[in-house]
Amino acid sequence: MTQHPVDAPQFYLTAPAPCPYLPGRQERKVFTHLIGQRAPVLNDVLTQGGFRRSQNIAYRPACDGCRACVSVRIIIDEFDWTRGFRRVERRNADLIGTTLSHTPTAEQYSLFRRYLDSRHGDGGMADMSVLDYAMMVEDTHVTTRLVEYRRRGPDSRINGRGVGDIFGVSLTDILADGLSMVYSFYDPDEEYRSLGTFMILDHIRRAQAMGLKYVYLGYWVEGSRKMDYKRRFQPLEYLTPPGWVRE
Repeated sequence: MTQHPVDAPQFYLTAPAPCPYLPGRQERKVFTHLIGQRAPVLNDVLTQGGFRRSQNIAYRPACDGCRACVSVRIIIDEFDWTRGFRRVERRNADLIGTTLSHTPTAEQYSLFRRYLDSRHGDGGMADMSVLDYAMMVEDTHVTTRLVEYRRRGPDSRINGRGVGDIFGVSLTDILADGLSMVYSFYDPDEEYRSLGTFMILDHIRRAQAMGLKYVYLGYWVEGSRKMDYKRRFQPLEYLTPPGWVRE
Protein backbone atom coordinates (compact mmCIF):
# COMPACT_ATOMS: atom_id res chain seq x y z
CA MET A 1 0.00 0.00 0.00
CA THR A 2 1.30 3.44 -0.94
CA GLN A 3 1.98 5.65 2.07
CA HIS A 4 1.24 9.39 1.80
CA PRO A 5 2.81 12.12 3.95
CA VAL A 6 0.44 13.39 6.60
CA ASP A 7 0.21 16.86 5.01
CA ALA A 8 0.12 15.75 1.35
CA PRO A 9 -3.13 16.82 -0.33
CA GLN A 10 -5.58 14.09 -1.27
CA PHE A 11 -8.01 14.81 -4.11
CA TYR A 12 -11.60 13.60 -4.40
CA LEU A 13 -14.33 13.74 -7.05
CA THR A 14 -17.93 14.70 -6.35
CA ALA A 15 -20.97 12.91 -7.74
CA PRO A 16 -22.75 14.55 -10.73
CA ALA A 17 -25.16 17.39 -9.86
CA PRO A 18 -27.15 19.96 -11.89
CA CYS A 19 -24.92 22.69 -13.32
CA PRO A 20 -25.69 26.10 -11.74
CA TYR A 21 -24.56 27.99 -14.86
CA LEU A 22 -25.70 26.09 -17.96
CA PRO A 23 -29.21 24.57 -17.95
CA GLY A 24 -29.51 20.89 -18.75
CA ARG A 25 -25.91 20.06 -17.92
CA GLN A 26 -24.32 18.16 -15.04
CA GLU A 27 -21.30 19.27 -13.04
CA ARG A 28 -18.64 17.41 -11.12
CA LYS A 29 -15.84 18.88 -9.04
CA VAL A 30 -12.44 17.69 -7.91
CA PHE A 31 -11.56 18.96 -4.46
CA THR A 32 -9.07 18.76 -1.63
CA HIS A 33 -8.80 20.05 1.94
CA LEU A 34 -6.83 23.18 2.81
CA ILE A 35 -5.69 22.43 6.33
CA GLY A 36 -2.51 22.58 8.36
CA GLN A 37 0.63 24.64 7.96
CA ARG A 38 0.92 24.00 4.23
CA ALA A 39 -2.55 25.40 3.50
CA PRO A 40 -1.45 28.93 2.46
CA VAL A 41 1.18 27.65 0.01
CA LEU A 42 -1.18 24.98 -1.32
CA ASN A 43 -3.89 27.62 -1.79
CA ASP A 44 -1.47 29.72 -3.84
CA VAL A 45 -0.52 26.81 -6.08
CA LEU A 46 -4.08 25.58 -6.55
CA THR A 47 -5.49 29.05 -7.25
CA GLN A 48 -2.85 29.52 -9.94
CA GLY A 49 -4.00 26.15 -11.29
CA GLY A 50 -7.65 27.15 -11.54
CA PHE A 51 -9.02 26.10 -8.15
CA ARG A 52 -11.34 28.19 -5.99
CA ARG A 53 -11.64 28.17 -2.21
CA SER A 54 -14.77 27.59 -0.12
CA GLN A 55 -14.02 27.44 3.61
CA ASN A 56 -11.25 24.85 3.97
CA ILE A 57 -11.95 23.23 0.59
CA ALA A 58 -10.23 23.99 -2.73
CA TYR A 59 -12.18 22.83 -5.77
CA ARG A 60 -12.34 23.09 -9.54
CA PRO A 61 -14.79 21.77 -12.15
CA ALA A 62 -14.11 18.30 -13.56
CA CYS A 63 -17.15 17.82 -15.76
CA ASP A 64 -17.43 15.03 -18.31
CA GLY A 65 -17.21 16.45 -21.83
CA CYS A 66 -17.43 20.11 -20.76
CA ARG A 67 -14.75 22.75 -20.20
CA ALA A 68 -17.03 25.80 -20.08
CA CYS A 69 -15.75 27.04 -16.69
CA VAL A 70 -12.56 29.00 -17.32
CA SER A 71 -10.51 30.63 -14.55
CA VAL A 72 -9.82 34.31 -15.18
CA ARG A 73 -7.59 36.91 -13.57
CA ILE A 74 -7.06 40.64 -14.17
CA ILE A 75 -3.56 41.84 -15.11
CA ILE A 76 -3.08 44.73 -12.68
CA ASP A 77 -0.25 46.76 -14.26
CA GLU A 78 -1.98 46.93 -17.64
CA PHE A 79 -5.56 47.42 -16.47
CA ASP A 80 -7.66 49.62 -18.75
CA TRP A 81 -9.25 52.32 -16.62
CA THR A 82 -12.10 53.18 -18.96
CA ARG A 83 -14.32 56.22 -18.55
CA GLY A 84 -17.07 53.96 -17.28
CA PHE A 85 -14.86 52.54 -14.54
CA ARG A 86 -13.75 56.01 -13.48
CA ARG A 87 -17.39 57.09 -13.29
CA VAL A 88 -18.11 54.15 -10.98
CA GLU A 89 -15.23 55.22 -8.75
CA ARG A 90 -16.50 58.81 -8.62
CA ARG A 91 -20.03 57.58 -7.89
CA ASN A 92 -18.69 55.76 -4.84
CA ALA A 93 -16.23 58.40 -3.65
CA ASP A 94 -18.15 58.61 -0.37
CA LEU A 95 -17.30 54.97 0.43
CA ILE A 96 -14.14 53.67 2.04
CA GLY A 97 -12.99 50.07 2.25
CA THR A 98 -11.44 48.85 5.49
CA THR A 99 -9.47 45.61 5.77
CA LEU A 100 -10.47 43.54 8.79
CA SER A 101 -9.73 40.12 10.24
CA HIS A 102 -12.04 37.32 9.07
CA THR A 103 -14.51 37.77 11.93
CA PRO A 104 -18.22 37.66 11.01
CA THR A 105 -20.74 40.11 12.46
CA ALA A 106 -24.53 40.27 12.68
CA GLU A 107 -24.47 43.44 10.55
CA GLN A 108 -22.60 41.62 7.78
CA TYR A 109 -25.01 38.71 7.88
CA SER A 110 -28.01 41.05 7.65
CA LEU A 111 -26.57 42.57 4.46
CA PHE A 112 -25.60 39.11 3.17
CA ARG A 113 -29.17 37.90 3.73
CA ARG A 114 -30.68 40.87 1.89
CA TYR A 115 -28.26 40.35 -1.00
CA LEU A 116 -29.09 36.65 -1.33
CA ASP A 117 -32.83 37.22 -1.11
CA SER A 118 -32.67 39.90 -3.81
CA ARG A 119 -30.12 38.43 -6.23
CA HIS A 120 -29.82 34.69 -5.58
CA GLY A 121 -33.07 33.61 -3.95
CA ASP A 122 -33.11 30.34 -5.87
CA GLY A 123 -29.38 29.62 -5.70
CA GLY A 124 -27.44 27.06 -3.74
CA MET A 125 -26.67 29.55 -0.95
CA ALA A 126 -30.26 30.74 -0.48
CA ASP A 127 -30.81 28.82 2.75
CA MET A 128 -27.59 29.84 4.50
CA SER A 129 -28.13 30.58 8.18
CA VAL A 130 -26.11 32.93 10.35
CA LEU A 131 -24.07 29.93 11.45
CA ASP A 132 -23.41 28.98 7.82
CA TYR A 133 -22.25 32.52 7.14
CA ALA A 134 -19.95 32.46 10.17
CA MET A 135 -18.37 29.23 8.95
CA MET A 136 -17.90 30.65 5.44
CA VAL A 137 -15.90 33.52 6.92
CA GLU A 138 -14.09 31.85 9.82
CA ASP A 139 -13.33 28.35 8.54
CA THR A 140 -10.01 28.97 6.84
CA HIS A 141 -6.38 27.98 7.25
CA VAL A 142 -5.11 30.47 4.65
CA THR A 143 -4.43 34.20 4.70
CA THR A 144 -7.82 35.78 4.26
CA ARG A 145 -9.40 39.09 5.19
CA LEU A 146 -12.74 40.87 5.09
CA VAL A 147 -12.99 44.22 3.35
CA GLU A 148 -15.96 46.28 4.55
CA TYR A 149 -17.22 49.23 2.50
CA ARG A 150 -18.88 52.00 4.52
CA ARG A 151 -19.95 55.60 4.03
CA ARG A 152 -17.49 58.16 5.28
CA GLY A 153 -18.22 61.73 6.45
CA PRO A 154 -19.49 64.39 6.47
CA ASP A 155 -22.45 63.27 8.51
CA SER A 156 -25.21 63.80 5.97
CA ARG A 157 -27.75 61.25 4.84
CA ILE A 158 -28.22 60.11 1.26
CA ASN A 159 -31.27 57.99 0.46
CA GLY A 160 -31.65 57.40 4.19
CA ARG A 161 -28.08 56.14 4.57
CA GLY A 162 -25.75 57.80 7.06
CA VAL A 163 -22.03 57.84 7.83
CA GLY A 164 -20.74 54.44 8.88
CA ASP A 165 -23.51 52.45 7.19
CA ILE A 166 -22.28 49.26 5.53
CA PHE A 167 -22.70 48.97 1.75
CA GLY A 168 -20.62 45.92 0.81
CA VAL A 169 -18.29 43.19 2.02
CA SER A 170 -15.66 41.10 0.27
CA LEU A 171 -14.06 37.94 1.62
CA THR A 172 -10.59 38.08 0.07
CA ASP A 173 -7.61 35.73 0.09
CA ILE A 174 -4.13 37.26 -0.04
CA LEU A 175 -1.93 35.18 -2.35
CA ALA A 176 1.73 35.39 -3.27
CA ASP A 177 0.89 36.92 -6.65
CA GLY A 178 -2.51 38.50 -6.20
CA LEU A 179 -5.82 38.91 -4.44
CA SER A 180 -8.55 36.30 -4.83
CA MET A 181 -12.10 37.57 -4.30
CA VAL A 182 -13.64 34.50 -2.68
CA TYR A 183 -17.11 35.98 -2.21
CA SER A 184 -18.57 39.47 -2.32
CA PHE A 185 -21.98 40.88 -1.49
CA TYR A 186 -23.48 44.35 -1.32
CA ASP A 187 -26.60 46.42 -0.80
CA PRO A 188 -29.06 45.33 -3.52
CA ASP A 189 -31.00 48.60 -3.23
CA GLU A 190 -28.05 50.75 -4.37
CA GLU A 191 -28.08 49.74 -8.03
CA TYR A 192 -26.97 53.14 -9.32
CA ARG A 193 -23.64 52.72 -7.54
CA SER A 194 -22.63 49.50 -9.42
CA LEU A 195 -21.19 48.24 -6.15
CA GLY A 196 -20.04 44.90 -7.55
CA THR A 197 -17.93 46.70 -10.15
CA PHE A 198 -16.67 49.21 -7.60
CA MET A 199 -15.46 46.49 -5.23
CA ILE A 200 -13.47 44.84 -8.01
CA LEU A 201 -11.95 48.20 -8.97
CA ASP A 202 -11.03 48.78 -5.34
CA HIS A 203 -9.31 45.38 -5.23
CA ILE A 204 -7.33 46.33 -8.32
CA ARG A 205 -6.15 49.46 -6.51
CA ARG A 206 -5.30 47.40 -3.43
CA ALA A 207 -3.37 44.78 -5.38
CA GLN A 208 -1.40 47.49 -7.14
CA ALA A 209 -0.53 49.16 -3.82
CA MET A 210 0.63 45.78 -2.47
CA GLY A 211 2.85 45.13 -5.49
CA LEU A 212 0.74 42.15 -6.62
CA LYS A 213 0.20 41.13 -10.24
CA TYR A 214 -3.37 39.85 -10.38
CA VAL A 215 -6.91 39.94 -9.07
CA TYR A 216 -8.46 36.49 -9.40
CA LEU A 217 -12.17 36.58 -10.30
CA GLY A 218 -12.97 32.87 -10.29
CA TYR A 219 -14.69 31.30 -13.28
CA TRP A 220 -16.00 32.81 -16.48
CA VAL A 221 -18.57 30.68 -18.28
CA GLU A 222 -19.34 31.42 -21.91
CA GLY A 223 -23.11 31.45 -22.37
CA SER A 224 -23.83 32.34 -18.74
CA ARG A 225 -25.22 35.88 -18.45
CA LYS A 226 -24.36 36.11 -14.76
CA MET A 227 -20.66 35.71 -15.66
CA ASP A 228 -20.51 38.16 -18.59
CA TYR A 229 -19.50 41.10 -16.40
CA LYS A 230 -16.02 39.65 -15.84
CA ARG A 231 -15.01 40.25 -19.46
CA ARG A 232 -15.27 44.01 -18.94
CA PHE A 233 -12.12 44.01 -16.79
CA GLN A 234 -9.37 44.04 -19.39
CA PRO A 235 -6.80 42.75 -19.94
CA LEU A 236 -7.81 39.34 -18.66
CA GLU A 237 -5.85 36.13 -18.59
CA TYR A 238 -7.67 32.84 -19.12
CA LEU A 239 -6.42 29.49 -17.85
CA THR A 240 -6.13 27.04 -20.74
CA PRO A 241 -4.58 23.53 -20.85
CA PRO A 242 -1.17 24.98 -21.88
CA GLY A 243 -1.35 27.66 -19.15
CA TRP A 244 -2.53 31.25 -18.64
CA VAL A 245 -3.10 33.20 -21.86
CA ARG A 246 -4.41 36.67 -22.66
CA GLU A 247 -7.63 37.09 -24.59
